[in-house]
Amino acid sequence: MIAFAPGARVWLAGGVTDMRRGMPGLALMVQQGLKRDPHAGDVFVFRGRGGSLLKVLWHDGVGMSLYAKRLEKGRFIWPTPADGAVAVSAAQLGYLLDGIDWRNPRHTWRPQAAG
Repeated sequence: MIAFAPGARVWLAGGVTDMRRGMPGLALMVQQGLKRDPHAGDVFVFRGRGGSLLKVLWHDGVGMSLYAKRLEKGRFIWPTPADGAVAVSAAQLGYLLDGIDWRNPRHTWRPQAAG
């Protein structure tokens, strides 16, 4: 995973986003739709209509970066449009990018004994 700045907040843009948008279009969406500064160092995550494609927009102080991830199977768990932009932790973003339900991650089975 990409190492974001320690104090960076992660925002999930509720609802669906047109995945044809690039950096300028998504940055404008952050500024006008989410009412946030796209150059402040926060991480903004957008999901497409099909639910299997994400785009992550981040400005590191030097330049803007745009990352994309597509799941081969399944869909990303996403907040509803009524929720608006939802703040999540970096750990929850890691779950999300792995296709795990970030709202309620579950531990896998662990052995009780070594032998």
